[in-house]
Amino acid sequence: MELVFDGHNDVLLRLWRNKRGGADPVAEFKKGISDGHIDGPRAKAGGLAGGLCAIYIPSGDLILKEPDANGHYETPLAAPLERAPSLDIALEKFAIALELDRAGAWCICRTVPEIRAAMADGIFAAVMHLEGCEPIDRDLSALYVFHAAGLRSLGPVWSRHNIFGHGVPFAYPMSPDTAPGLTEAGFDLVKACDQLGIVIDLAHITEKGFWDVAKASTKPLVASHSNVHNLTQVARNLTDKQLDAIAERNGIVGLNYAVTMLRPDARDDAATSLDLMVRHIDYLVDRMGIDCVGLGSDFDGATVPQDIRDAAGNQKLVAALKRAGYGDEDLIKICRNNWLRIFDATWP
Repeated sequence: MELVFDGHNDVLLRLWRNKRGGADPVAEFKKGISDGHIDGPRAKAGGLAGGLCAIYIPSGDLILKEPDANGHYETPLAAPLERAPSLDIALEKFAIALELDRAGAWCICRTVPEIRAAMADGIFAAVMHLEGCEPIDRDLSALYVFHAAGLRSLGPVWSRHNIFGHGVPFAYPMSPDTAPGLTEAGFDLVKACDQLGIVIDLAHITEKGFWDVAKASTKPLVASHSNVHNLTQVARNLTDKQLDAIAERNGIVGLNYAVTMLRPDARDDAATSLDLMVRHIDYLVDRMGIDCVGLGSDFDGATVPQDIRDAAGNQKLVAALKRAGYGDEDLIKICRNNWLRIFDATWP
């Protein structure tokens, strides 16, 4: 079994929602439940040894548009969020992560040696990630508090605008060049992240924002859960020019398992072949090199191919990559070591 470190998941979103309904997040993660994608038993069954666990603030007004007669769709961006309630939700989710850590359900990791140790001990290695910086204030004081608590990765924006920058909509077909990039506050955020050693995730930002981060940051460029725009022309996917820039900076793209970002027609249909996942991996490897490609499943945040189904199905993708000619050293890089290299290059 090839151990996987996953570049993006939304398990904390599911645990948070279920806790609000009366569920115990520790019991849910340890014992496993039938819904969602990730829990302890399914992670272990599929070799999912750890990942970037997103603290995401939901947009209640966002309703995904249905495709028109041509299969095209454009969902308007979610409305901006207020900081105070966003901070409350972020703290609730971080508290769940800490509760899981105290209970031994997973281990919050702040360094690469801690990730390696957790994986060796068979404990899920959780790295805290903030997906959209609505909980962060303009003077960045909350950023320093979150970092002290264990935050090691963030995306300045989700698919909505905030005080730091602009996000891309869920739309097909569409270029990622949809709006301005970073604000002045966004440039300050990027510089602070470089100083603290926080990974900056470009997965939801506009193309202009991508280039703004590339200009402001000295660290490897990272798109934790994005795919190839030339194969699936959704606004969330990356152009060849962006892929080239990520390769030049020794960065990484994590393959997103979301079917809307894999299929040429961008439809939300779980009947999506693993061959399309391999096709995107092949393209990324050919364009950027084997060292710049990882996995970023978006488990618990998207519809994934029915053959994968959940975390227990991860080894089906590994098997498909083996059939496509990827050797053991290639798989070790794609499945985990490329992410660990990024952390080594970014964290103090």
